[in-house]
Amino acid sequence: MSKNRALYEQVILDHNKSPRNYGVMDDPDLHADGYNALCGDQFTVYLKMDGDVIEDMRFDGSGCAISKSSASVMTTLLKGKTKDEAQALFAQFKDMITSEVDSPLDEEALGKLKVFGGVREYPVRIKCATLAWHTLASALEGDDEAVSTE
Repeated sequence: MSKNRALYEQVILDHNKSPRNYGVMDDPDLHADGYNALCGDQFTVYLKMDGDVIEDMRFDGSGCAISKSSASVMTTLLKGKTKDEAQALFAQFKDMITSEVDSPLDEEALGKLKVFGGVREYPVRIKCATLAWHTLASALEGDDEAVSTE
């Protein structure tokens, strides 16, 4: 097993077993619901904002190991980031997981998200990995409609 593959599996398992920032947030400034119709994953993302900065972030719901771990890592990375920074990181994340398997990763820009590069080997799991991110984008836009990966 490659070093990157082992790290991918370790991070997925760790964040699935012990998700960070998991649970309902009282009085969020923004929130949105997301649903993956393909597999039934569903999450709510909650945000406390200080102006344009994500002061606190939580998620709640249920999903597969990839969707839950992606949501968990997302919440740890985005606290303290601006709305624009969060949207830019989502764009980089989405570009990475939809790129060709052998495409090089910008590991410095992606940081901890680089471990999800393994999702590229399983295209059907891309929707799992991006569910919480699409839900976050909807919350940041103040959209009341539930997000679907379809």
